[in-house]
Amino acid sequence: MYTPPHNRQDDPQAVAAFMRAFPFATLVTSGEGGMVATHIPLNVSDSCDSLVLTGHVAKANRQWEQFASGAEAMAIFSEPHSYVSPSNYDSGNWVPTWNYVAVHAYGVPALVENREGKLAVLAATIAGIEPGYQATLDALPPEFVDAKLKGIVAFEIAVTRVDARWKLSQDRNVAERERITAAMRLSEDPSARLLAEYMNHPAPAEAR
Repeated sequence: MYTPPHNRQDDPQAVAAFMRAFPFATLVTSGEGGMVATHIPLNVSDSCDSLVLTGHVAKANRQWEQFASGAEAMAIFSEPHSYVSPSNYDSGNWVPTWNYVAVHAYGVPALVENREGKLAVLAATIAGIEPGYQATLDALPPEFVDAKLKGIVAFEIAVTRVDARWKLSQDRNVAERERITAAMRLSEDPSARLLAEYMNHPAPAEAR
């Protein structure tokens, strides 16, 4: 991902927090059949000071077959975002742009094939989305659960590198940034209103 120095987010805690806040990611892999992308929720956990992503895809989704190649995969976490009108800038000749926060996490997927491991991946997903459903899952007949487990492929990715871009008008002056933030707060677009909160906490590396 193209990330100028003044947009780069190097705080690992901020990056991990963003990934957890917006877990519905795009998982991209590449193999003999070309590139494939699947939109799925991913769990983000810390293991020995490193990020680990877990999730599952339907077994009918043949993307999982590319996991065995040992090739690097990319998980894209991208939200929120908003249009930025040049009307927010000081007088002059300016063009529009788009602000956003995005994280690209890379690593090699590994299959989680045993029953306990699959259930652990599902438990992590449930805990992050609907914790109360875990009791319902636990009460289901084992044979029903096993039949469902046969229809999914669970995996984990130890994250080896991350590109994180907080594109929040760090190259504009304070007054312009305040106007941009105010416009986002007043927007009818919920994504813009959410991005306004990030505008108050830009990436540490400010433009020079």
